[in-house]
Amino acid sequence: MPTKTVSTNDRSPKVTHRDLRPSNGGPTPAAESSVASSALERRFLRRALQAIGNPPIEVELWDGESVSTQPDLVKYRVHVAGRRTLWKLFVQPDFEFADGYVEGRITTDSDLTELIQTVFAAMADRLPRPRLERFLSWATGHARSLKASRENIHHHYDLGNDFYQLWLDEQLLYTCAYFESEEMSLEAAQVAKMDYICRKLCLKPGDRVIEAGCGWGSFALHMARNYGARVTAYNISREQLAFARARATAEGLGDAVTFVEADWRQIRGECDVFVSVGMLEHVGPEHYRKLGKIIKSCLAPQGRGLIHSIGLNRPRPIDRWTEQRIFPGGQPPALSEAMAIFEPSGMSVLDVENLRLHYAKTLRHWLKRFEQSSDAVREMFDEKFVRMWRLYLAASVATFEAGGLQLFQILFAPAINNDLPRTRDHLYPLRPGPS
Repeated sequence: MPTKTVSTNDRSPKVTHRDLRPSNGGPTPAAESSVASSALERRFLRRALQAIGNPPIEVELWDGESVSTQPDLVKYRVHVAGRRTLWKLFVQPDFEFADGYVEGRITTDSDLTELIQTVFAAMADRLPRPRLERFLSWATGHARSLKASRENIHHHYDLGNDFYQLWLDEQLLYTCAYFESEEMSLEAAQVAKMDYICRKLCLKPGDRVIEAGCGWGSFALHMARNYGARVTAYNISREQLAFARARATAEGLGDAVTFVEADWRQIRGECDVFVSVGMLEHVGPEHYRKLGKIIKSCLAPQGRGLIHSIGLNRPRPIDRWTEQRIFPGGQPPALSEAMAIFEPSGMSVLDVENLRLHYAKTLRHWLKRFEQSSDAVREMFDEKFVRMWRLYLAASVATFEAGGLQLFQILFAPAINNDLPRTRDHLYPLRPGPS
């Protein structure tokens, strides 16, 4: 991808993003802190900490009182600005912690990623509540119709190319990188990810590729430039498509790659390879059978495909704060749910790989770069936006490292395709060792 000078939009103006609406128009921290905490409130807070596994956290209240279930082992400290915030934490702890942090009603001097990961670790043995989770998913989830999907994508991906250029790699790859060594840069690991997928797909010159959800076009251009493929790439983010088309023209790849403004439901044509990197999270399990039918209708008998997606260990809704504030309509699948794409369509799953720790490392790179660019982000938006995205990235690192999120690569093909490698040797080409 060209350097950051290739952009299709002016510098993003300050905006009031819909993510930043104060919860219920609550009072400012100063207005909340006028009344001392009660013994009952401190008792409830102690029980709440016990309920999440007694993490080594001390909660300091607005009047200077502190509560911890392990006072001799405290590693992290959180400050709650007032009574209203505390009671909202009791009612909906996950959601209110996030909103309270964004609005400055909840603060911490501790490392945010480590703090969240400590809570996740303490809660690891908490039993799932599937009925409650199904209800919350129904009650709070965004729609994923064609019209709603366009609105959902606009909400997240059309914040402005300049915003993402501040903290992604040079090619604007907003998906998990592949670190072949611990020392790899983010840029090198993103290229390694693209090559790794191409090796899995046995991509060769002349292959007709359909890519569902192409982002800023980097992978489509990589397949055309480095493997001689002819790619038709679909996306419904106009910001991303404009950028991708400009880059294809600049690199002389306009004849090899066609960028189409259309949803996955509108994909047509025949292909030798079907690939989707980071789109399945937006499809929704209720649409997986339909996606499978579309893939089967497009894929040649000797074709092959790969889906790269964030995933879960078991079916459950995405947390409500992320779904409402960051990724409306987002829903990563469990592997059991993803099989609805392949089984009804008679396709064979050839290989499944989990790159969870690669995504945690990718996110650590993004978070570091985001923090280094926080002044520029604040100028584009405001302080609440900075805190919201800091929390989102830090919590994502913590969730992948704690095993709450996975990153699945699922390789598949029509059942009659016997022209596939019988070993994985092609995935790991020999490299010279140290001299």
